[in-house]
Amino acid sequence: MKQTAVEWQHIELSKFLYGKSEFTDANDILIKAKKMEKKQMIDFAFAFSKDYTTAKEMRDYYKETFNTNEK
Repeated sequence: MKQTAVEWQHIELSKFLYGKSEFTDANDILIKAKKMEKKQMIDFAFAFSKDYTTAKEMRDYYKETFNTNEK
């Protein structure tokens, strides 16, 4: 299961609040999370355009890749 950028950001901000993060500025966490999200969206769009043809297949791929319970 891959971790979404939002999940990573949540975990990293929790560490930051307790002084256990490698980051010294919360804004740096946001910047990295945005970069991660952009990469995930590009990868997702590429996989969709290459292998999937319907919205249902795209949702199934996303759920499978990121192990979400979203419908």
